[in-house]
Amino acid sequence: MTGRRRSSPRHFPRASATAAAACTAVIASLLSGCGSLPGAGSGEQEPVTVMTWAPEDTRTTNMPGMPAMAQAYARWVNSRGGIAGHPLKVLTCNERNDSVEAARCAQRAVDAGAVAVVGSYSQWGRSFMSPLEVAGIPFIGGYGASAEEFSSPLSYPVNGGQAALLAGNGRQLAADCRRVALVRPDTIQGDQMPALLDAGLGGGRGGGSTSGAGADTGGSRGRAADIKAPETGTDYSPQVAAALEAVGADPARYGTAKAGGEAPGSCVAASLGDSTDTFFDSFRRLQESSPKVQIGSVLGSVDQSMVNRSGGVSGPLEGADVTGWYPAAGDPRWAPMRRVITQEAFDDNRIDPADQGVQTTWIAYTVLRAVIQQLADQGVEDITAHALQTALDRGDRTIDTGGLTPMLRWRDDDMLAVTDFPRIVNADVTYQVVRHGQLVAAQEGFVDVAATLERRPTDDG
Repeated sequence: MTGRRRSSPRHFPRASATAAAACTAVIASLLSGCGSLPGAGSGEQEPVTVMTWAPEDTRTTNMPGMPAMAQAYARWVNSRGGIAGHPLKVLTCNERNDSVEAARCAQRAVDAGAVAVVGSYSQWGRSFMSPLEVAGIPFIGGYGASAEEFSSPLSYPVNGGQAALLAGNGRQLAADCRRVALVRPDTIQGDQMPALLDAGLGGGRGGGSTSGAGADTGGSRGRAADIKAPETGTDYSPQVAAALEAVGADPARYGTAKAGGEAPGSCVAASLGDSTDTFFDSFRRLQESSPKVQIGSVLGSVDQSMVNRSGGVSGPLEGADVTGWYPAAGDPRWAPMRRVITQEAFDDNRIDPADQGVQTTWIAYTVLRAVIQQLADQGVEDITAHALQTALDRGDRTIDTGGLTPMLRWRDDDMLAVTDFPRIVNADVTYQVVRHGQLVAAQEGFVDVAATLERRPTDDG
């Protein structure tokens, strides 16, 4: 499926540092004192029921922070009069990384009269989108783990999903890498990763440009070696050995990492979700007898807690290039979210404010609140799934997320012309790096990988 070519420029003004600080101050002001949210009426309206689902207690990827963040958000807005006077009721569901359970979660949302599914995670788009489409329930701000989130007309993504992360990581690595190996899951989702990383490697030259600084640059890079790995592996030594061999990390030529040897231009990128931790466990053991190579990954596979567990400044992730969707966790634009977590979920260890799932849920609920407020401003009191869908499709106003994303809108003209991912409206990523044991911003601003995605080859040739 091919996305529609834009007929008008994107209406995504980037927030300057001053504007971002102003947005943060405005949102933060809502969190202080005892005032209600804008639009909260003195008389209570009908409750708005939504659902957030994510996998928990599974052997693969787990995202317990997403439903926990949704519940904390509901407690926060309800303590301040709801959204435009409507109490927010959040239902949660464990989709267990299982297609049948994902479909059951979707059907439960339908049966409960949910008007939207918000800020959720599931790889099983084919299973959950069909029940939502039949019932006309919009899927707002999903994590981006399934292709259907970027093709269904009922999906309203807030990020560029796996596609943007992999393309962005390729561009980030391209400045220093001549030989790259990608270790990825042997799954349908994993099968898309090599072409996306290759697109970034081919499109990057010196790291590319930040938002507003111009389009993608040219350049030429060889394809990354494709190293498939089991999604639930307990030892990735064979994959580590294959990756090091593929990038020419030869101890006879460069010496060993233990003795200070490095293989310049050799890079290993790993994107295995929760299993990335296990991969780097194996990697650390094997690299002692091989030269040091540059590491690349994406947020969601690597986070600060993993950096800490792997040894911090002395671990294999020191110096790693990591691509994310949003500003680094320490950015002041996250202060409003952190304050809500402190006020409403300070003892809930499921919620990590540095986790991209938690961050995506916060942004998704920001979108929901903005759309309900728009409807209220237009005199609409009955908040239905159809009313939300109509407002999102019409896009009378752009939605401001406080500088955490570009201004968002989902009109036809806002969709990028990305083959296989026609619903992407935000292809911005951020470059981060592990420096002195801390995951921090590698450069200011966002990097727009839209052009890289639009010209990505779709065949295997």
